[in-house]
Amino acid sequence: MKKILVFAVLLASFQVSFSQKTQIPAKPKLVVGIVIDQMRYDFLYRYYDSYSEKGFKRLLKEGFNCKNNHYHYATTYTGPGHAAIYTGSIPAINGIVGNEWYELSGKLTYVVEDSLVQSIGTNGTAGKMSPRNMLTTTITDQLRFATQFRSKVIGVAIKDRGAILPAGHTANAAYWYESQTGNWISSTYYMQDLPEWVKKFNQSGRAKQLLQIWQLAQSSYKNAEEDLQTYERALEGEKSAVFPHQINSFSLLASSPWGNTLTKEFALEAIRNEKLGKGSETDFLCISFSSTDIAGHSFGPFSVENQDMYVRLDQEIGDILTFLDKEFGKDNYLLFLTADHGIADVAGFAQKNKIPAGSASGSDHLQILQVAIEKKFGQGKWILYTENQQLYLNHSLLEQKKVSVKEIYEVVRKTLLRQPEVYSVVNLWDNEIEQSLPDYYASMVKNMYHPKRCGEIMILLKPAWYYGFSKGGTTHGTFYNYDTHVPLLWFGWKTPIGETSKRTHIADIAPTIATMLNLLEPNGCIGNPIEEMLKNLK
Repeated sequence: MKKILVFAVLLASFQVSFSQKTQIPAKPKLVVGIVIDQMRYDFLYRYYDSYSEKGFKRLLKEGFNCKNNHYHYATTYTGPGHAAIYTGSIPAINGIVGNEWYELSGKLTYVVEDSLVQSIGTNGTAGKMSPRNMLTTTITDQLRFATQFRSKVIGVAIKDRGAILPAGHTANAAYWYESQTGNWISSTYYMQDLPEWVKKFNQSGRAKQLLQIWQLAQSSYKNAEEDLQTYERALEGEKSAVFPHQINSFSLLASSPWGNTLTKEFALEAIRNEKLGKGSETDFLCISFSSTDIAGHSFGPFSVENQDMYVRLDQEIGDILTFLDKEFGKDNYLLFLTADHGIADVAGFAQKNKIPAGSASGSDHLQILQVAIEKKFGQGKWILYTENQQLYLNHSLLEQKKVSVKEIYEVVRKTLLRQPEVYSVVNLWDNEIEQSLPDYYASMVKNMYHPKRCGEIMILLKPAWYYGFSKGGTTHGTFYNYDTHVPLLWFGWKTPIGETSKRTHIADIAPTIATMLNLLEPNGCIGNPIEEMLKNLK
């Protein structure tokens, strides 16, 4: 009988011990948000065989994959994308309608410019930036509020907007790259001086050490075109868009895989030196990899450079996961990975493969519109500005000549629909969006339109057409699937293993994190928690 009792006690003790060892904590020590600038969804699978086991493949195999994740508004650019991810909102509400826009006053505004702050870490103006132009809170702000600001939030990216917008209004810090010096900088919005660890990193000359020849990481890539296509655009200082590429300046560094290396190394230094994840509350690190976009515009999504860029980025992602595992353990951090927008195929590539495509000239459109409007209503500068595929009209002239926006719109629509590349023209001012578009696309334009920051008329090109890049390269910014369909991978703390093909939207990320961490969602949030991500919370 005694033997049975002893065995029972030992068994109970073992069960308690085992339970303690395997128990998932009530909250993660750290949330890591990774945004890959310009990563289209198909890059996950088209390059799959070239990836290692420790990066993208690990996220796919051990995490949760939202396979049908899309943007839900029309202007798919870097600023709006980063804002939408972290606000759970849309440009119509958070106010980030583009990388640039015109205010009602006529002032051209850069998305994170701020004349009220000073640069930190540089004598130049690159640091005069802040999140003030964003009109709503972020999930990172909500985390800070919920913990009475005990949680730490830091943003890191080559691009200023990629670091600033995700970190939110209340961040402890945001750091971005100055291409003139190769240094990481910030602004007085966050601090009065760079921390010693940032100064030490800059003084190490790491950016200079990374200046090197960009050779192929693998001997061949079966899912890329042959190198040197006539419709690719050479990097700054190069005569042709062909390997190898000489990365010999801090500016070119941002266009190369080494820009991602520098970003990763600085982000991991931020975790170490700021002791992220070491306090009593959950901390948040926002990382954005910008170099994929800078190079992607030049070479396009079927180039050898693009595949090589992602193969090398896969190693950086793997390094981050390995570091987090060692520092915290997989069950102690929550990570998500997504993108701020996709990318169109290069028009020359599409045309070569019998796909209707092309590059349109915005200046040509503006010229024929000016002629048509003056013929109807008389001379004058009727269109003041163009930005984000929108026309900003001269309201003073309209009032003077007693001409309505709708009358101008009718002339614009009639004129531009004669152009073979134009799909539709939309009257934003009079809210006649649904009359011009199918419901699916109309909702995306409505989600984009902010009456104080958008133009009165929007020009929509046909699929695979875009403005500019007539001499090579490609861009983004439309509501077509190649620009809206981006990855959304979850990993770590209380993340189920699996995937869903149910439609999810980029605005669903913030409320999903809010639900998992028991936070109030951001104040302009329109998204919904992804139900499949919540099943391990009980």
